[in-house]
Amino acid sequence: MPAMIDIDRIFRENRAGPPSERTLPWEETRDGITVVVEPKPHWADDMRAFRLEAREYCRYADWTANGGHARFYGHIDTSGDEVMMRARAMIAREIADGLWG
Repeated sequence: MPAMIDIDRIFRENRAGPPSERTLPWEETRDGITVVVEPKPHWADDMRAFRLEAREYCRYADWTANGGHARFYGHIDTSGDEVMMRARAMIAREIADGLWG
């Protein structure tokens, strides 16, 4: 019987790769601010980093260069927590549908 895979393991294994190759969001903390980095879609020139508990985001390049001093912009309906919850729900559905072995 194959080993059971869980959501946390999928996220850990995804985080093992370099940021430009990750397909799932991940958390980073700098200067007392935590963001959730949203992976880059094929058409985007940069990733976005959403503040964990606020509806604000910045460019990932700005975040990596300036940390907590990056320029954040308001986002009407998305926080880092919501980005992470949506990704975890998607993985849970895929596991339930047997898409992960």
